Amino acid sequence: MTAATDTGLPEPPFPEHRRADFERWRRRSRLIRMLRIALPSLIALIFAGLVGSVAWSTFNAQPKTARGGDEPIRLVNPRFVGRDDKGRAFVLTADSAIRDRLDYSRVILRKPALVLDENGPEQMRINGAEGVFHEQSGKLELSGGVRMEDAKNAFNTASSLFDTKTGEVVGSGPIQGAGGLGEIRAESYGVYGKGETMVFKGGVKTRLESKK
Repeated sequence: MTAATDTGLPEPPFPEHRRADFERWRRRSRLIRMLRIALPSLIALIFAGLVGSVAWSTFNAQPKTARGGDEPIRLVNPRFVGRDDKGRAFVLTADSAIRDRLDYSRVILRKPALVLDENGPEQMRINGAEGVFHEQSGKLELSGGVRMEDAKNAFNTASSLFDTKTGEVVGSGPIQGAGGLGEIRAESYGVYGKGETMVFKGGVKTRLESKK
């Protein structure tokens, strides 16, 4: 019978080539685990970035387009000319004007002034602080210290509507001034024909002046 003997020597170490293989396997395993986490995260991050970029571009492009469409067409020292249905020429001027972007024929005027039949026997001048000219219908809305003058009359009123096609003027605001017969005050008025007929309504007050 053979007995085992203790030589007192340490056990032989783990083989070096096996240890190197184990370390390489462990590093590879760790790398694979990291890639399994990192790659989906990276893909999600790239996708989110693309979505964000598209949304940002869309968000920025829309206001610019809207602002471009909202930008009004400005006119400096505009001048509109034409004739009414009686053949009288008119000239409409203003300090400045802006065309309505939603209605190109609607022009907003600053300090408009209109002259009808200039230097003619039926000359009429009308001006105001603000105005809107409708090119298609030929109507001119005036407001803010409106003044009308012709060869026989001079009136001040709050607002008026002048039809450049017919030469007629109407208004619902108070009017006061002097005509051929004297001073007149009223709440509404109208000028018809070739300026030969003036109609005053609402609280009409007159002071007649006799001609000697």
